[in-house]
Amino acid sequence: MRSIASLLGVLGVVCVLFGLTCYVIALFGIVTDPVWIFGNLAIGLVLLITAGVLNFDALRERMSSGETRRAGKYGTSALLSTVLVIAILGMLGYLASRYPKRFDWSDAQVHSLSSQSVNVLNALERDVEVVALFNPLDVAPVKELLERYAYESPRFKIVEIADPNARPDLLQRFEIAPEQIGQGAVRLASGEESTLLQELTEEKLTNAMIQLSRTEVKKVYFVEGHNERAIEGEAGQGKEGFARAADALRNENYAVEELLLASQGQVPSDANAVIVAGATRPLLRQEHTALRDYLEGGGALLVLLEPQVQTDLVEMIAEWGIEAGDDVVVDRGLALFGRATTPFAGQYDPVHAITKDLRETTLFHMVRSVRVADESAGEFQEIVYTGDSSWAERNLERFFSEGSAEFDGDDLKGPVPIAVAGELRFASEDPEGDAAAETESSGGRLVVFGDADFASNELIEAYRNRDLFLNTVNWLLGDIEAISVRPNRSRASRFQPTAEQFQRIHSLSLLVLPQAIAILGGIVWWSRRNPSGR
Repeated sequence: MRSIASLLGVLGVVCVLFGLTCYVIALFGIVTDPVWIFGNLAIGLVLLITAGVLNFDALRERMSSGETRRAGKYGTSALLSTVLVIAILGMLGYLASRYPKRFDWSDAQVHSLSSQSVNVLNALERDVEVVALFNPLDVAPVKELLERYAYESPRFKIVEIADPNARPDLLQRFEIAPEQIGQGAVRLASGEESTLLQELTEEKLTNAMIQLSRTEVKKVYFVEGHNERAIEGEAGQGKEGFARAADALRNENYAVEELLLASQGQVPSDANAVIVAGATRPLLRQEHTALRDYLEGGGALLVLLEPQVQTDLVEMIAEWGIEAGDDVVVDRGLALFGRATTPFAGQYDPVHAITKDLRETTLFHMVRSVRVADESAGEFQEIVYTGDSSWAERNLERFFSEGSAEFDGDDLKGPVPIAVAGELRFASEDPEGDAAAETESSGGRLVVFGDADFASNELIEAYRNRDLFLNTVNWLLGDIEAISVRPNRSRASRFQPTAEQFQRIHSLSLLVLPQAIAILGGIVWWSRRNPSGR
């Protein structure tokens, strides 16, 4: 009977200790089932009382002997040591909650915010208040993402995370219709402006903050009429279309429209940037004049060229010192699935704002070289290069007729520059009116790429193409603070449990398994002390 009492006593101590430990953990905000806490305490006390009753005579004998004093001395020392350790752990937990520090040791930093999100948070001039309405089972991943933002900036304030079924008053206060909730919703408010997200991802949350923080909506025009890549209609939705590129700009809070330049004779006054995406037919003389006047007036122009197309844009940019080669870049060493005319570019200008944050590759298809040939017309830089093993094949007749390409002395050896960016300089008359005396004035911004496919629907989501395109437009518009590496559309593989699954894993790893091990250890200890009881 005495041996059974000792086993019950050990099991009772284990249950009580785990109940108290879980209670302390719950005080620091870690979700713990109250049934587990009070169930352990109740079972532990019952076991201890039962052990005491069964072993009452032995306890009375020990109390009257010197062994009790020795046990009390060592027991008191052990108790004080335990209390001290718990106090230290509690203090560390308090400091951790008061002064939090996050670490992300994953290879692709999948648990950290992108540089774009961090830049947007750091640039906030007003508080952004967030109310999240989600089913309790879906709260865990929502809370985890929102806390990443709150950790980066004190201006990102999580006001409340609530169950919309339990808090209809919130729906009424914020004028949210029940059908707008769906699987959940997040309301962001800054000053008098607010927006509602019905799908919570880092990309959508960051874009929503951009829209709230930008008071001015800048306009980007896509020129049409020369077989450029379309942004609307069936052609815009095709694999060569630019519908996704246009949507990406709209997500950055830019207005996007098509522009039939020949019908207006000049670039509209509200144009903050103009894009000529893959024109294959010549522009009219009036259209050339309109683009020149626009750049001289401080405008911003993005020209996306294609190899071997019948356009006079090559001659136009040559006037500003930029040479678009009559060639096709070939790379047998660093290309998509060995397709030599679909090269990767992973070398960038480390200083220019467009590319200084880019570290990963971008992908191009049938791209021509673009170089700075004359620096007198402006301050231009070559910003994107293909690989070391690439070259610009200039024997296009053999290339297109026979499908073969071999590097020779006439070709341009890699790394081949395929994009140029910079600001124009124009000569103007002296302000005193002396026509003979000319001064140099700064013109608009110009970026030229030797490919349009990299921003097409088919390739814009590949690698860092989307970042390169958006960073280019950001720079043209003067939104330098918006240039960044954005959240990945396809993140590194990881297990995304539901709230219920997460709670099960949490309970098993933090509560059930440690206590099961402790109970098993107690049984093993008891069986060794009482071999006859086995």
